[in-house]
Amino acid sequence: MYPNIDTKVPILPDLKKSPRLQVLDTGLMNYTLGIQTEIIGSDDLNKVHQGTIIEHLIGQELLSAQYNALSSLNFWVREKKTSTAELDYIYLFESKLVPIEVKSGKDGALKSLHQYMDNAPHDMAVRFYAGKFHLTQALTPSGKPYRLLNLPYYLGSQTEKYIAWLSSQTPTSPHS
Repeated sequence: MYPNIDTKVPILPDLKKSPRLQVLDTGLMNYTLGIQTEIIGSDDLNKVHQGTIIEHLIGQELLSAQYNALSSLNFWVREKKTSTAELDYIYLFESKLVPIEVKSGKDGALKSLHQYMDNAPHDMAVRFYAGKFHLTQALTPSGKPYRLLNLPYYLGSQTEKYIAWLSSQTPTSPHS
């Protein structure tokens, strides 16, 4: 899959940038990498193979829940001379590109997500992590408020339902 470079629809992959591979079979990928033992003994899959495994699994869940034969996974990158940023996935929901990060760190460590949200024409974002479900009223370093829906990894297949729920919640106000 090729990256998207905008925060608004339509999704237009930038074919000049490097694509990211999404292997069809997670088990075969784990076997090829030789990390089966590491996975079995882990209390957080984000710690295994630098987070690639859980990111891959969430991608598989997102893809499996799509019904359109032309559906695909999408991700976002921003490249500037001073810095680069990348989001794990962007999810098309009601003409909005909702960013999705797969992390275990604190809300403040989501630098790429903050950069995306500064330019997004909406205030919704999703983070999958090893914690419990909760909704955070987040703020980018530049001061834009947004709603960050924190979901446990196991809810990956329910992303559409939770984004719909988030969309129905009261949006953040600039003074909250």
